[in-house]
Amino acid sequence: MKIVHAASEFFPYLKTGGLADAVSSLAGTLADRGHEVSVFLPGYRTALEHKDAAGAERRLRLKIEMGDQFLSGDVRVFSPRKNLTVYLICREEFFDRRAPYGNGERDFEDNADRFLFFCKGVVETLRLADLQADVVHGHDWQAALLPLLLREAERRHGVTLALKTLFTIHNIAYQGLFPRSVFARTNLPEELNNMDGLEYYEQTNFLKGGILFADRVTTVSPRYAKEIQTPEFGCGLDGVVQTRAEDIVGLLNGVDTAVWSPGIDALLPARYTAADLSGKQICRAELLKRARFSQKFNGPVFGIVCRFTAQKGLELLLANKAFFLEQECRLVVLGAGDKRYETELATLAAQAPAKISLCARHDEAMSHLIEAGSDFFVMPSLFEPCGLNQMYSQLYGTVPVVSRVGGLVDTVTDADEQPDHGTGLMCEPTAESLREALEGALRLFADKPRMAAVQQRGMGRDFSWNVAASGYENLYRDSL
Repeated sequence: MKIVHAASEFFPYLKTGGLADAVSSLAGTLADRGHEVSVFLPGYRTALEHKDAAGAERRLRLKIEMGDQFLSGDVRVFSPRKNLTVYLICREEFFDRRAPYGNGERDFEDNADRFLFFCKGVVETLRLADLQADVVHGHDWQAALLPLLLREAERRHGVTLALKTLFTIHNIAYQGLFPRSVFARTNLPEELNNMDGLEYYEQTNFLKGGILFADRVTTVSPRYAKEIQTPEFGCGLDGVVQTRAEDIVGLLNGVDTAVWSPGIDALLPARYTAADLSGKQICRAELLKRARFSQKFNGPVFGIVCRFTAQKGLELLLANKAFFLEQECRLVVLGAGDKRYETELATLAAQAPAKISLCARHDEAMSHLIEAGSDFFVMPSLFEPCGLNQMYSQLYGTVPVVSRVGGLVDTVTDADEQPDHGTGLMCEPTAESLREALEGALRLFADKPRMAAVQQRGMGRDFSWNVAASGYENLYRDSL
């Protein structure tokens, strides 16, 4: 099949979270299976400066209609592996920035124009390059208008650009919500500027467009596909999602085992397998050293890697700060985002530097070390569409402590509820329940045979993209 993906993130060219890993792994696995895969990404500075793009060819000059004006742009193209081509939609004004969405305190004011230009650039490239896609697959709100814009371009030009369109909701909380005046710059028919189209409480909602107008809609776990049809998790779009209930499929993301596998992980100081965990002890010692803790410490080490947002349950973590201050354990936190959380976590780390360490940054190597060197990985998310870190943790012999929501339910088995099958510890998304799970982690750590059994079961799970990609292949073929 000829498969086109469009997303705002794609590892290793731009990553702020799991979206980049998911799109990269899915596209790469499909390419390895012999499909002809194209991936469209905004022409970010980091992407253009990546070694893979050093010889990127300027393939097309774009002239994109944006309301009553036309904006120019370039398309740069390179191929990082067999059967995979990356297209960068470039316009310096929009994408030559240090960060993709905002400055850390607020979103860029022109995000609507930036990602509308991106979507239109994808459609125009499909038309000018005559890619003849079987499937065009957009991801999250930044690419949500792609199915609708593609069909409108087909109508205007009397051509077929794709046989089918798919749209994946990686996180329904981020919707691309903008003033209603933005609709004029879509150049879509005015009849779409209403409640049956993109209008949402007198605003323009990009994500709504993807949900309504793609041929098929997916989410990143079966549980999340059901959750987003409820007021509790639908973030105001539950009614819209319900209208597509027959066309929505929940498919779990997978793990790129070429990147995330403790037996071959080049970012670790030592590698290890389920049969020989001695390398994990070396990773643990290095983590303690990097965190400036005593390397002689032999109690449990808790790790966290996440974007600093309310979604990740940081309020629940901070509500349990007494646990980490009072118990004989260590906590290492890595991430960046909301400055309020950075400040509160920094204050906590300063209060007990011998027990709590904060790395307030994005650091790929450190994220691998935390997964390998920790005993427990804490993920108390208020909601979690799929989540990848709980899967990484199990493969690395690190026991996940997770909330009972979304993809966490689909990928972690509670060791207290199912002693013979458990691979982690689960809690409700409340501060009190998290405290109970953390105390359960201490008991598990003290019971060495039980701890070892939970680790072994986790390391034996198959979260590979070969499993996940098969689901997408079947969906593509079924759609076609």
